[in-house]
Amino acid sequence: MKIEKYTKLKSNRYEVLIDGLKVKLYDDVIVKYELLRKKEIDEELFEEITKYNDKLEAYYKALRYLTKKLRTEKEIEDYLRVDYTQKTVDETIDRLKKNGYLNKDIYLKCYLADQINLSNNGPKKIKNSLIKLGYSEEELDERLDSISEEIWLDKIRNSVKKMIAQNKSLSSNKLKEKILYQLSMNGFYKRMIEEVIEESEFKNTDDILVKEYEKAKNKLSKKYDGYELENKILAKLVAKGFYYDDVKRVMNK
Repeated sequence: MKIEKYTKLKSNRYEVLIDGLKVKLYDDVIVKYELLRKKEIDEELFEEITKYNDKLEAYYKALRYLTKKLRTEKEIEDYLRVDYTQKTVDETIDRLKKNGYLNKDIYLKCYLADQINLSNNGPKKIKNSLIKLGYSEEELDERLDSISEEIWLDKIRNSVKKMIAQNKSLSSNKLKEKILYQLSMNGFYKRMIEEVIEESEFKNTDDILVKEYEKAKNKLSKKYDGYELENKILAKLVAKGFYYDDVKRVMNK
């Protein structure tokens, strides 16, 4: 196989014309096999060169992927497996580990710090996310158990304060239900959420109810009156989480 021409490309690569076939090779490959000194190569050497070039390509691709943010071994494997054989993927991961680019403890420490400081996620949701990234339950339980419960309670308190401020038209009962549901979905333990709800200060339901009654009456009275208006107001306020008897009491006033 005759080496006919070299063309310099970006990213430390050359386009090499071999028997009319254009092959993109890294300069590391050209140096390793001393191709600049050769005019011809056999098919066996050509196959060896292309395999080695694929390994380099996978390694450099993984490095570029890692420069955007820290990755787990599973993320790297899933990323590379699209284009490379399992053997090449395994060799690439081994090389990354050897060169210090893949460290499970460092990744876990950084991930937890980001989740605690920059997200609204609780321990259950964080744990599930890390399991999908290749961590075992045992190693996660040990690390999560070492985090002070007060840290999770403070996160819940901040969320509860925001939800109280953002839901001024809901009854206390409806708002408590909403808080419990939302924070449970975010991965916090029910026991902790209920503890924070118990210690939090909610607006007096009657004050909110009177305000919402006036708003509903002003709006609905443009279309309804009499008994129908009362029923429409009652239905609207009950839907917002106010108790039927409380609504009737305010309406009777």
